Amino acid sequence: MITLRTSPFDLLDRLEQQVSQAERVPAAEVIETNASYTVRLELPGVDRESIDVKATDRSLVISAERPPTIPAAANPTPAEANAEANADANANADAEADAQQLLSEFRTGTWSRSFRFAKPLDRDQLEASYRDGILEIRAAKSDNRTTVSVKVES
Repeated sequence: MITLRTSPFDLLDRLEQQVSQAERVPAAEVIETNASYTVRLELPGVDRESIDVKATDRSLVISAERPPTIPAAANPTPAEANAEANADANANADAEADAQQLLSEFRTGTWSRSFRFAKPLDRDQLEASYRDGILEIRAAKSDNRTTVSVKVES
């Protein structure tokens, strides 16, 4: 509810907080052929070791983490920066230690995304590759049938 006391800037601040806290998932595409499914996800800046792919009979669950480019410890508040500058006035600090992040629109943090398929997956034939910020997972379709025929004997 908007009241006369709420400024437009307060509304923008609230909107910015909601957007920053919203779950962010990468763009994806899913391709089906007669023999397999291919899932591609855009993951720029994600370290290969942080990617986790899990498969069940009919689904894939993919999760990963993208850390901030400058760790919080390397981005001190102005008061901390002044205290450090006074304590280390004669020391030579490197350019990386003096880095302060002025703006970042990169999406950081952890996320998870799942995909459910109409046909079962052959989990023994899963293949995943990560190149140029694109994760590609190929999952062959399984020929396992859940219907079993039973011969009735006399």
